[in-house]
Amino acid sequence: MAEKTLYEERMSRADVATQLRRLADELDADEGDEDGDIEVPVGNKRVRLTPPGEIGYEIGVREGSSILRGDRETVTVTLDWKPR
Repeated sequence: MAEKTLYEERMSRADVATQLRRLADELDADEGDEDGDIEVPVGNKRVRLTPPGEIGYEIGVREGSSILRGDRETVTVTLDWKPR
């Protein structure tokens, strides 16, 4: 069974950048030990994950326009791996 923890919030660009830096710092925390666990903040919860030394990285950009919804731009970053 897969478990999904999701959190969504509108915040300033600076706050988004801070959140992304925190995630990057978690991934980079143990430069000498690439097999260290990480904790990912998801709202008021922290999820412990066990990425290996090499992980998959995907980034996508979607630009769209709709008469009803107006213009939208979306950036999606996906990191994936098989836990150690």
